[in-house]
Amino acid sequence: MNILIIYTHPTHQSFNCAILKQVQANISSKHSVKTLDLYNEQFDPILRFDESHKRRDLDKVVEMKEYRDLITWADHLIFIFPLWWSGMPAILKGFIDRVFVAGFAYSYKKVGLEGHLQGKSAWIITTHNTPSFVTPFAQDYGKVLKNQILKTCAVAPVKLTQLAGVEKISDDKRQQFLEDIAQIASCI
Repeated sequence: MNILIIYTHPTHQSFNCAILKQVQANISSKHSVKTLDLYNEQFDPILRFDESHKRRDLDKVVEMKEYRDLITWADHLIFIFPLWWSGMPAILKGFIDRVFVAGFAYSYKKVGLEGHLQGKSAWIITTHNTPSFVTPFAQDYGKVLKNQILKTCAVAPVKLTQLAGVEKISDDKRQQFLEDIAQIASCI
């Protein structure tokens, strides 16, 4: 299986990076794995369209071809990112806006959308510090990515793994989470 890890965190000293390393270390060597580090890549998240760059032609933007090719290559996508202000990092949102576009990831039908990424599955791993009293009211972009983006593009099944309160949890809890991640990764 071809696995693409889309990692989104600006520092390699983060807990998200520890998660990335745990995933990379525990995926079976029988799989082909590529990691796309959006910050290291200096991915340009700004979506541009104007008179000469039409929104309907975003699937033909040459600068995004290598990313579309990676998505096409992958059988399984793994997203690793923190939730900030209940949302994914802007660079990841820009990646979704610029790569998961009409004509590539989906198309419009008379009624609704038709996903083009059939046969792909995904695993979303998020961390956040949202206080529990805010959680019921917060938009959760791990769930948005799962239900409103990937499923719309016909990616299924999609597993969502979340760790809350990362700044306040104990080292034991962090270690347990990393062990859980290792276990899941080893079963891919």
